[in-house]
Amino acid sequence: MRKEGKRTSVFTRRALLMMGGQLTVLGALGARLYQVQVVEGARYATLADENRISARLIAPPRGRILDRFGVVLGGNRTNWRALLIAEQTEDATATLDTFSRIVPLAEHERARIERDMHRHRRFIPVMVREFLSWEDMARIEVNAPDLPGIVVDVGTSREYPFKDQFAHLIGYVAPPNEADVADDQMLALPGIRVGRAGLEKYHDLSLRGRPGAVQLEVNAVGRVIRELDRQEGTQGQDVGLTIDAGLQQAVLSHLGEESASAVVLDCRNGEVLAMASNPSFDPSLFNSGVSQAQWVEWTSNRRAPLINKATSGLYAPGSTFKMAVALAGLSARAITPGDHINCPGYLDLGDTRFHCWKKYGHGGLDLLGGLKNSCDVYFYEVARRTGIDKVAAMAHRLGLGVAPTIDLPGARSGLIPTREWRMAQGKAWNIGDTIVSGIGQGFIQITPLQLATYTARVATGLAIEPHLTRSLGGVLQHGAKPEDWTSLGLPERDLHLVREGMWLVVNDPSGTAPIAKLPDPRVQLAGKTGSSQVRRVSREMRERGFKSESLPWEFRPHALFVAYAPYDAPRYAVSVVVEHGNAGAAAAAPLARDIMTDVLSRDPANRTEPSGAKLAERGGPAS
Repeated sequence: MRKEGKRTSVFTRRALLMMGGQLTVLGALGARLYQVQVVEGARYATLADENRISARLIAPPRGRILDRFGVVLGGNRTNWRALLIAEQTEDATATLDTFSRIVPLAEHERARIERDMHRHRRFIPVMVREFLSWEDMARIEVNAPDLPGIVVDVGTSREYPFKDQFAHLIGYVAPPNEADVADDQMLALPGIRVGRAGLEKYHDLSLRGRPGAVQLEVNAVGRVIRELDRQEGTQGQDVGLTIDAGLQQAVLSHLGEESASAVVLDCRNGEVLAMASNPSFDPSLFNSGVSQAQWVEWTSNRRAPLINKATSGLYAPGSTFKMAVALAGLSARAITPGDHINCPGYLDLGDTRFHCWKKYGHGGLDLLGGLKNSCDVYFYEVARRTGIDKVAAMAHRLGLGVAPTIDLPGARSGLIPTREWRMAQGKAWNIGDTIVSGIGQGFIQITPLQLATYTARVATGLAIEPHLTRSLGGVLQHGAKPEDWTSLGLPERDLHLVREGMWLVVNDPSGTAPIAKLPDPRVQLAGKTGSSQVRRVSREMRERGFKSESLPWEFRPHALFVAYAPYDAPRYAVSVVVEHGNAGAAAAAPLARDIMTDVLSRDPANRTEPSGAKLAERGGPAS
């Protein structure tokens, strides 16, 4: 009995010890469960969601660029793309190797991807391939378990419906570089583009917008189950332009295959209604990458398709400058309207002879006769009497040779020389320099946009400035009304005399450009021809009966013409420059006439509906 009692007590103690151990384990387990489920429940729920939910930032849609009637000149289109999120894969290199067996990647693509991965944080998606086809997307989705970190996403890509017709105005976008990303981390997002030229560059910050976010539910192998939430972010602001897309196309049609530029301005407020530079290029190629062959083709073309000739092309204005000389002479009282100057066909200064374009001269001419006949000798003498500094001051007042205010990067200021400018070069100004400046030659350089501004200022007497932006984010910008601009402060009598001389150029049968007369007799145009030499013509060449048409194309004079209409109520100003076109009357004046005819028939300043713009590729009306 004693032995049995002893065994029972031993068993009881063991049971108690076992029970105590079990209670301890259960207590510890309970405590841990409490810790996990109650104390740290929120944290583990978050971790579970992080495993289940893939969240990432998405690039915002870029703002659109519209013409004055709302026609889209720069917009967006859907772009399916494959992205790599480095923190969602243990071996990004292995993932890329697998991806390239499914959708081949070129060596330069791999190099770019690896460079972007090192440049950006691991949670920022890196673009692997854009513009995926349905077949590519299907192959990627089927192989999703073998592609950890790879996601297929939909974004937007920049689209230019009119191709090369607005390239110099709109510009283009391209992927950001390291300096861009350092300034703004949003630019590290895949699909983001920055403006590199034109209005895309000028309004880049307004067009970018703010990024959005997307949340996707994924399974254990990373396959997307469904999209839980998407916030597109804030689209960039729309930029409304002063341009009329239909008129722009008409102007380009008139220029044809010429290496030329043309600008159409609203005389009363400086709105640029058309700005054409020919030849041009397709800006969409910069979005996806320009091939080496294409770049060589562009840069080796002597007609310079990448340059906006309207704002960056510099030309001697030739005889189109004579209105500025006339106004300078009248303002300085160096001449009066009735003063007669004799033209025997040349002006001798010492042992140098300055020729008139008319070999045997024009005889005695007053101001109106000098303008109508574009007599070189008359304006040689006016410039000599007035002096270069006063001529330059008037030219600047009329918008020539001054720093550009146009809302377009790369616009050049040109040059109107002065004595001070020449002395800064360590050389003295001489009277011969003044004489050749009287006919818009010598050191003078201007742009076609400045010529149009100059013509509009002469036509209205207002100090208008050319501009392309009409509205930003739907808000009308300064400059839309004539009252936004001040007067030039020039005597109306002087302006009227110069305008009358321009009228005679076109509407008098003995003027230099009767070919520019408008077909509608109810509407009259006033204009001025110009031809600017690109190489000096020697006395020996003249004596041999030299003809500029015999020169190689690049040595022929440029042909220019400026005009405004209607004469009695100026509304539109036009400038045309045909590179190496020889005579302004023959090459540029007919183009200006045809362009002005189109402008007046469309009357964009008074329209509220588009004037028939056609998409470059589809051939249908733009919307």
